[in-house]
Amino acid sequence: MKFLIDESVEYSIVMYLRQEKHDVIAVCEESSGIRDEDVLRRAVIDQRVLITNDKDFGMLIYFRRMKHHGVVLLRLSDADILLKIKRLHFLLEQHGEKLETHFVVVEQDSIRIRKLVE
Repeated sequence: MKFLIDESVEYSIVMYLRQEKHDVIAVCEESSGIRDEDVLRRAVIDQRVLITNDKDFGMLIYFRRMKHHGVVLLRLSDADILLKIKRLHFLLEQHGEKLETHFVVVEQDSIRIRKLVE
């Protein structure tokens, strides 16, 4: 699967996804400091699912109606990195086929999946 990792996400997530043989681009490696709108545009152009910790992407998609290719919002701010990787692994294993067309919120005890409407 192809991912674009927002710079709000720990680099350990980037390394984990690459280890799992996913095609990963990290904003912090290529375009640090770019605006959220530009991150979302890059994900669309490259047909990548965006993984972020930033709730602002929900505003861009639902209220400004920006195009998207799927978003995973990690709402695990207080969790340690091993829990975050475990939750992401579970998401990919159980719901990976939905990521490209949905807005997914991953929390410690739940995963909410919402179909994105363009």
